[in-house]
Amino acid sequence: MLFFKLIDLSSFNTNNVIDMRCMFEGCSSLESIDLSSFNTNNVIDMRYMFEGCYSLESIDLSSFNTNNVTNMKSMFEGCYSLESIDLSSFNTNSVIDMISMFDGCSSLKKENVKINKKEKKIIEDLPSDCQIF
Repeated sequence: MLFFKLIDLSSFNTNNVIDMRCMFEGCSSLESIDLSSFNTNNVIDMRYMFEGCYSLESIDLSSFNTNNVTNMKSMFEGCYSLESIDLSSFNTNSVIDMISMFDGCSSLKKENVKINKKEKKIIEDLPSDCQIF
């Protein structure tokens, strides 16, 4: 387990990254993270990226380009403190595996999920009390 509450990644160069699998997995004390500087244009794997980030309450991924991502399995699994999330830029057309993407996100409410309503794959995987129609 990692015990970071805040991480400054503003100087990270992610231009050539293709695999972000497990990047923050197990960061159980992480409360806040700014990923607005991340370039995700080449990323194909985001599975388990935030799995086990128990203390994370909100996350804005509106700057993420997910056009090439094929795996989002368990991406937010176990983020039970997560109350709001912005996935408005997500494109899941290439995604093959989204199993358990939001499993255990018991604090997430539909009014706090920003998503492109055309993203049926994400909508189908939201916890039952988060369905967006």
